Amino acid sequence: MATIVLAHGAWSASWAWKKMRPLLAQAGHTFFSPTYTGLGERAHLMRPDIDLDTHITDVVNVLEFEDLTDVTLFGHSYGGMVATGVADRARGRIRRVVYIDAFAPKDGQSLFDLVGPKAEANMRAGAAKDGEGWKLPVNTMPPDTAPEDVAWATPRRRPQPLKTFEQRIKLTSTEPPPPRAFIYAQRKGPGDVFRQFLDRANSEPGWKGYEIDASHNPHITCPNEFMALLTRIMAET
Repeated sequence: MATIVLAHGAWSASWAWKKMRPLLAQAGHTFFSPTYTGLGERAHLMRPDIDLDTHITDVVNVLEFEDLTDVTLFGHSYGGMVATGVADRARGRIRRVVYIDAFAPKDGQSLFDLVGPKAEANMRAGAAKDGEGWKLPVNTMPPDTAPEDVAWATPRRRPQPLKTFEQRIKLTSTEPPPPRAFIYAQRKGPGDVFRQFLDRANSEPGWKGYEIDASHNPHITCPNEFMALLTRIMAET
């Protein structure tokens, strides 16, 4: 049994993990899924100055106010940026970090640094055209997402604050990082930016790499298979 805290993906929120909650509960885990400032049920707090630090603080505050320790920290997609910052700031509370098809930055890197200049330019153009210059328009879900899931998720997704992708992470802890696992979703189209982190997980000490036959949102598209893999990871790290 584990205490699990989620750092969710961009444009998303706690609601996206609806299918996973009963599975995690049945396994005896305690699951916290805070929504970042400006997204989901906190969309009314959206403002131009929200950055990566804001979202890191959102999750760190849950750890501190709930007095959570021995935490398994999940980071999905953009949430890997957040989880990396949380593990750095609250090292003593974290047992392991599980990156789920997620960005795994090193000190001084932003999400824009990790996706490359072409993707950055496209996203900035979208923000300039449809996001008042500071909001990244909602992206599309993977093509294998079931129509009923697309219909359920689409009205709940919200624009992402641009500064969350611009800000470079600052890592200051002098303690060794916790054990880290990386789950790579195999069903990728052109422009795959996540393979680099699986390669890192398979080559650097302190990491373990895993793969799943799924697209980018296994918590939505294949929750049972995803739960089985999470169970394996928590037994092995």
